[in-house]
Amino acid sequence: MTKFEELINKHCPNGFKITPLWSVTIWDKKFNNVNKNKQDKTIKYNHILADELKQFQNENGTVKILTTSITNLFAKEDDVCDIMSEGEVVCIPWGGNPVVQYYNGKFITGDNRIATSIDKEILDNKYLYYWMQNNLEVIKSFYRGSGIKHPDMSKVLDLIIVVPPLEVQREIVRVLDSFTFLSAELSAELQARKKQYEYYRELLLTKKDANRLGKIIDMLSQPITDGPHITPVFVDGGIPFLSAEAIHDGKIDFEKKRGFITKDFDLECCKKYKPQKNDVFMVKSGSTTGKVGYVDTNEQFNIWSPIAAMRTNVENSSRFLFHLLQSNEIQKQVKEKSSHGSQPNLSMRILEQFEVVIPPLEIQNKIADVLDNFDAICNDLNIGLPAEIEARQKQYEYYRDMLLTFAETGDIMPQTDRQTDRQTDRQTDRQAIIRLLQYVFGYAKVPFGDIATIVRGASPRPIKNFITKDEDGVNWIKIGDIETGNKYVTDTAEKITKEGAKKSRFVHPGDFILSNSMSFGRPYILKIDGCIHDGWLSISEFEDVVLPDYLYHLLNSNSVQQDMKQKASFGGAVQNLNADIVKSLVLTIPSIDEQERIVSILDKFDTLCNDLSTGLPAEIEMRQKQYEYYRDKLLSFKAL
Repeated sequence: MTKFEELINKHCPNGFKITPLWSVTIWDKKFNNVNKNKQDKTIKYNHILADELKQFQNENGTVKILTTSITNLFAKEDDVCDIMSEGEVVCIPWGGNPVVQYYNGKFITGDNRIATSIDKEILDNKYLYYWMQNNLEVIKSFYRGSGIKHPDMSKVLDLIIVVPPLEVQREIVRVLDSFTFLSAELSAELQARKKQYEYYRELLLTKKDANRLGKIIDMLSQPITDGPHITPVFVDGGIPFLSAEAIHDGKIDFEKKRGFITKDFDLECCKKYKPQKNDVFMVKSGSTTGKVGYVDTNEQFNIWSPIAAMRTNVENSSRFLFHLLQSNEIQKQVKEKSSHGSQPNLSMRILEQFEVVIPPLEIQNKIADVLDNFDAICNDLNIGLPAEIEARQKQYEYYRDMLLTFAETGDIMPQTDRQTDRQTDRQTDRQAIIRLLQYVFGYAKVPFGDIATIVRGASPRPIKNFITKDEDGVNWIKIGDIETGNKYVTDTAEKITKEGAKKSRFVHPGDFILSNSMSFGRPYILKIDGCIHDGWLSISEFEDVVLPDYLYHLLNSNSVQQDMKQKASFGGAVQNLNADIVKSLVLTIPSIDEQERIVSILDKFDTLCNDLSTGLPAEIEMRQKQYEYYRDKLLSFKAL
């Protein structure tokens, strides 16, 4: 037995109380056609005209604006303190399309009819809201008028409401609130996924350093064309004839065809343009100018003049073009370059000259593959899961735009727009973006500080007071402990007390340390615990993105060493690194598999050098130079 059933059996085994709505509610005014005995009291609220409500909108506001439709608008309290009301209310509009709204708190209202419970120990206001929502179709039938419709409030107040015991009402509210909360979460997720998709689309479609700049016409096998500019004679059956309204959600919707044309008229149309599978359409005139559709069928049909038709050449992907045309950059050009009479109109010749970033075909296919997967997720959920469809569609759109930007900024992966208080969330997002860029482009370029924790060491002072010979002391890591050319830190000459360790920076096996003064920029990998002084930087928490051995070779590469040298600050006559400088270093990070391949090659050269350390100095020198050449060659990623 459910909790709801238990409550019914306990509190109302013989059924629920029913009563007229007027007997349990107070409204904001007395209505002309309602008996006065049904409205002993009213609660007055300040009603604001719709145009006046607009001026109070503020995204940082905390006072709800109750318009006559469902919105999520707020005003600043300082701006509306003289006209503000406060309470727990349920309202319906005095004119227009009937909706039911609930709010509990400070608000200003448009022309709404507002109700609240006479006694909250008898009727819960949230239950009243859900009950009115459930009876919205009945309430709609009470709205009358030839222009703007108004409710017959006598009929609204005479509605019979079921009033179960308060415990049952609250359980009903709890269950319905949980669904409402889920819906709100999905809405928030939809918005986040939309931003995510748009970010990825723009990121992948605008990476200039890896791709050439060109124009849309460079991607096409023929000039952009359209359908006939004459009105056809429609027939009862024949060949579907489509116009702008058939371009919907990226597809060709044959249900929205204008009608059927004869075979003779189709043949005449085909002299100019014959649609075929994998063509890409864009609406070029009318209110939906800029909408994009993809032809995924061999079905015979033809198009009218509001549709611009594009066909890619063998060097370009039609699916990539489809996503590209929906990118922010292209849609911005559509708005800027359309002529505006009574309706927007975009010239096909102007559209051909839109500037675009054109990656190699291999990269285009990868980008299209990533974005198509989002599209498939949306479209495969078209039965029974409308909320999930919408969520996945926005997720698809977010990734589309992010994937379609790594093509313009290029050198450094852009920051995401998503805001979160959780560092783990940011790291997860970051890693996902890096893996995505590695899949599409083979590598990602990121600031070192985005993939690792980098902090300066610290020294207890005076240090001589903390040096100890006690075996339980903490390893005190100094530059003099490490021989030139060594990769690992395995022991130390001195230890410090545990009290001294509290004033220093503790490091762990697997962490990197980097010298930051004098002979700065030398990386070492720890094989011991210990503490470091302020002549070191500690580098940790990078393992999810980069292999330690790859990072070691990378930090030793000429390009990174030169970058550190150029950025190092001067402290008197001595150059120094600080944590901010090292965080700003832009590192090239390929996939883990590629990192492993590079490390394997470099380690072989390194081993070869070390095995020839006696008797063959010339060979050693030659091998060392060969190692350095291959190290810098392998760690320099050229644009594809």
